[in-house]
Amino acid sequence: MKTSDFDFQLPEELIAQTPLDRRDTSRLLTLDKVTGATGHYHFYDLPQFLRPGDCLVLNDSRVLPARLIGHRPTGGTCEVLLLVDRGEGRWECLVRPGRKLKPGAQVIFGDGKLTATVEQELEDGKRLVLFHYQGIFLEILEELGKMPLPPYIKAELQDNERYQTVYSRVVGSAAAPTAGLHFTPELLEQIQEMGVKLCYVTLHVGLGTFRPVKAEDIQDHEMHSEFCMIPRETAEIVNETKRRGGRVICVGTTSCRTVESFAAEDGTLSERSGWTNIFIYPGYRFKVLDGLITNFHLPQSTLIMLVSALAGREHVLAAYEEAVRERYRFFSFGDAMFIS
Repeated sequence: MKTSDFDFQLPEELIAQTPLDRRDTSRLLTLDKVTGATGHYHFYDLPQFLRPGDCLVLNDSRVLPARLIGHRPTGGTCEVLLLVDRGEGRWECLVRPGRKLKPGAQVIFGDGKLTATVEQELEDGKRLVLFHYQGIFLEILEELGKMPLPPYIKAELQDNERYQTVYSRVVGSAAAPTAGLHFTPELLEQIQEMGVKLCYVTLHVGLGTFRPVKAEDIQDHEMHSEFCMIPRETAEIVNETKRRGGRVICVGTTSCRTVESFAAEDGTLSERSGWTNIFIYPGYRFKVLDGLITNFHLPQSTLIMLVSALAGREHVLAAYEEAVRERYRFFSFGDAMFIS
């Protein structure tokens, strides 16, 4: 299959730049994975498409406010983006301007509460950076850091919590698991009260999620790796749901990739953690997932390939064309789909 097989035309004005005032007022396009039939609703209508005995699998990873704006001792402004924690205050980072931030360069953030030294140049233009501080690093980041928003979002985020799900709790992502941004505490409570189980996995989303597929043939694409965890309680809920004939509905492609990475051939889960670089595209046989709640994805991306594996490329592209006609909002702060 060619990467170009997953292209579609998207007017730039449909790329959502800011979140809606209320999370669950986003629109919801339903897609029947067998027939291709679609419907148009709002996210707060989701409970009518769920059944007692189903379970929702949600990714509880929390985005690190990993974008730091600082200055060099000479006064020049610079930017450091945290990628991977290497321990003992050292992080693998992306930096700008790279020509000014060579090994030995010093950076000062805010009033000097946080400073850094560039220690080493790494592959792909990255740097190994040692941070100097007093106190708790994550607390300092919450104060000084900004959200590392995707490159297609140009607007400044006014409230960092709007790029977090309401159930986020395990810090470590470089980008939000955006399908979960539509949920409110009230909606989750309503879903539980109707007999749907909620369970959580953790996958720390890497910036590789925005990396375009450059290979002409999708099978030649090298997938990025991300760390994920399945707790024992989640494995038990998913296994019991399958035994009782309920549906396992993943909230987001990250939850999907986590359970599919570690599932046994019979679709059962156990407590696991580790790295995954699973690449799901048409022809893949899902072992766990029955349905998917997801946002609208970038053209020619691994994520639109994943949803095409579930519902068929033709059905997905037709649904996307319909979403464009109906002026749905796309990407991270955009509207949602429920594929069942």
